[in-house]
Amino acid sequence: MTDETKLGVPMGRPVLATRRQVIAGSAVALGALAIGADRAFAAGEEEILRAEEAIHQEPVFKASRKRVYEALTDVNQFGKVVQLSAAMQSGGMKTGAAPVAISREAGGAFAAFGGYVTGRQIELLANERIVQAWRAGSWDAGSYSIAKFVLVEQGSETKVVFDHRGFPKGQAEHLAEGWRVNYWEPLAKFLGQ
Repeated sequence: MTDETKLGVPMGRPVLATRRQVIAGSAVALGALAIGADRAFAAGEEEILRAEEAIHQEPVFKASRKRVYEALTDVNQFGKVVQLSAAMQSGGMKTGAAPVAISREAGGAFAAFGGYVTGRQIELLANERIVQAWRAGSWDAGSYSIAKFVLVEQGSETKVVFDHRGFPKGQAEHLAEGWRVNYWEPLAKFLGQ
């Protein structure tokens, strides 16, 4: 018995699938592709981390964007901000030879709090945005995060839309408090002088 006669098709005639067979066969084929794609997608999911911690803060200062930008990027002004910080007031930070060093060039280095905080200026857009590769001295060598300061004018005040990402897991609460007591509060005091 040939394959054709097993299928109930007389010999010599072409084997034609019915519409229902074509649809069912297509559904099975698409299902198999979906299962394979799902496995490939699952493998890709292992490469994507979805539990990254991040900090978002929006302090407002009674000063122009230019004044806030200068206070964050000028070595002398930011040095005064650092001296007003909780870290320096409590004596918890080493003072080092120079408590602050800041390059005003993209790609340039910066250091604050006696060298405990270091990094590179990634982007400096005068009076608008500062983006830094930022790290604390207690982190593993080569570990950097991204700190982004966007200065938004609000009448006679400036809101800093601040985002910090990419820092070691478990550091968010400590860092959020650090930004508050070592950057925002002393910056407000400095700008109010």
